[in-house]
Amino acid sequence: MRTGLYIHFPFCLKKCLYCDFNSAASSILAREEYPQLLVREMELRQARLAQPVQATTLYLGGGTPSLMAPAEVAALIDAAAARFSLAPDAEITLEANPGTLTLEKLSGYRSAGVNRISLGIQSFEDRLLEMLGRVHSRQEALDAFEACRKAGFDNVSIDLMHSLPGQSPAQWRQALADGIALAPEHISAYALSVEEETPFEALVESGNLTLPGEEDAAAMFEATAEVLGKGGYRHYEISNFARPGRQSRHNGAYWTRQSYLGFGAGAHSFWNDNGMGERWHNAEGAGEYREAVLSDALPEREREVLNHDQAVSEAFFLGLRVLAGLDLDQLEKDYGASALASRLEIVDRLVAAGQLVREGSRIRLAPQAIIVANRIFAEFL
Repeated sequence: MRTGLYIHFPFCLKKCLYCDFNSAASSILAREEYPQLLVREMELRQARLAQPVQATTLYLGGGTPSLMAPAEVAALIDAAAARFSLAPDAEITLEANPGTLTLEKLSGYRSAGVNRISLGIQSFEDRLLEMLGRVHSRQEALDAFEACRKAGFDNVSIDLMHSLPGQSPAQWRQALADGIALAPEHISAYALSVEEETPFEALVESGNLTLPGEEDAAAMFEATAEVLGKGGYRHYEISNFARPGRQSRHNGAYWTRQSYLGFGAGAHSFWNDNGMGERWHNAEGAGEYREAVLSDALPEREREVLNHDQAVSEAFFLGLRVLAGLDLDQLEKDYGASALASRLEIVDRLVAAGQLVREGSRIRLAPQAIIVANRIFAEFL
């Protein structure tokens, strides 16, 4: 059984104003104990698996995983290898904040087995970084990227955000140009989303922050594929662009409904050994997570076993996120013709409306419909 592994590190130096992820500023003591809890959770999970697995990817996300020392990361990778037969060619990604990196630390991560860095730059403008609540500057971002190269990383992804308060389409184009100039292997470029119960929501609602209008936001979205495409990056998923062969293997498992096991406070898992699948997530609070693991109990909560109809719906709306699209013949083999019948009516209607493209048995989002992809996905729910 092949699977991906996700490790969630929920601690940050400072929580960004827009962030609604399961993360928080923390004491050093809590951070130091946490890797040991993760290793223990791996042991508990491995003991309860009905069959052996081989992990083909490992993703350390957060939060700010780059707050961990290289020795701690090495211990987690070693534990994953021992418990889940981490493949020799596994993609091992570490999310990193530029403000927490040094060449020495990056070299340590490389020696530990990390072979891909995901660098959360978000913006190259100091005023926007300050407004977002980031803990790094433009120069620190540039220095961190250079340090990644010096440490030997040849697979680096950067994150960039658009539709920020006070940002114009011209400024976003410059941000994309700055990103291309670094020549990373992968770029994730996405719009700011104002989430509930974040400081950003309060600032926007009070009028202290003004978001770009719909026309400017649409112009930034459309410029992304244009500029990055000209820069040699292939648009392979709604918010993701890569050099040939450098797509995120780990994230690809999410979009194709492959199994992945999540470890850490708030981590999500999906286990699919029957074509339908089941999902669960861990306790979100670091204290509740700690209490469960120390009592030798798996910290999982809210397990959901998907039925046939839910699995088919997921196959459509997750699969259509990938711009190469879906193979309807394969879906029919997987789920049966009767399960696809009602969805094929939706497909025909969206093809007629110019929102989907059908080529033989494959369907994909029409280029002009990517901007309204969420509306299209909702059709299949």
